[in-house]
Amino acid sequence: MTGTDRPTEPPRDPEARGLRLVPVLLALTAMSGLIDAVTYLGLGHVFTANMTGNVVVLGFAAAGAPGFSVPHTATSLLCFLVGATTGGRVTRQVGSASRRTLARMTLGVEALLLAAAAAVAAATPDDAPATVYTIIALTAFAMGLRNATVRKLAVRGLPTTTVVTMTLTGLAADSWAGDGTRRRSPRRAAAVTAMFAGAFLGAVLVLHHDLAIPLLLAAATPAVLACTVSGRE
Repeated sequence: MTGTDRPTEPPRDPEARGLRLVPVLLALTAMSGLIDAVTYLGLGHVFTANMTGNVVVLGFAAAGAPGFSVPHTATSLLCFLVGATTGGRVTRQVGSASRRTLARMTLGVEALLLAAAAAVAAATPDDAPATVYTIIALTAFAMGLRNATVRKLAVRGLPTTTVVTMTLTGLAADSWAGDGTRRRSPRRAAAVTAMFAGAFLGAVLVLHHDLAIPLLLAAATPAVLACTVSGRE
């Protein structure tokens, strides 16, 4: 080695640049709680992120329970499925892309969809049928698209950002009182906490402001994350 030679530095991993996926998914979980607060409290008892709850609500509506709407819940379910189908097709088309690229692309699209929902809420009366159906369609499609992407990213302990039933199951089953392994308990506990916090914040904003403000927050979050997320867990 000559005096001018320098040790070769290993190439930097582009996946390592930015915010790790775990905090990103926790932030998105909080936004799921916020979005469901907007739609359930502000649009007539319909979920657009939590499809387990939405299927149950659809059953209530079909049975004629007061305060529930078959068209609203069916629209949410259909748009979620279309979004998830689109997400599945996109992940297949860009299968060779890095996790970072896939996450950033999906987050960017989600931000645009939620920004459109916020614009509709700001420009039209909250109780107008066109407003209700447009916000339901945009948010449900965005949540379906995101869920398909999160499923592809396959982050351990955080299989989804829209429901916490299996997260709670794993937290209890793997606890010291269960099988004792306590695998990924901090991630699971953080996901449940994030969902609660998002729902609480969303409820406060819906009860004291119009729908545009929480929807704008829900749009700004993935927009920021799209610029900062990495491909690392």
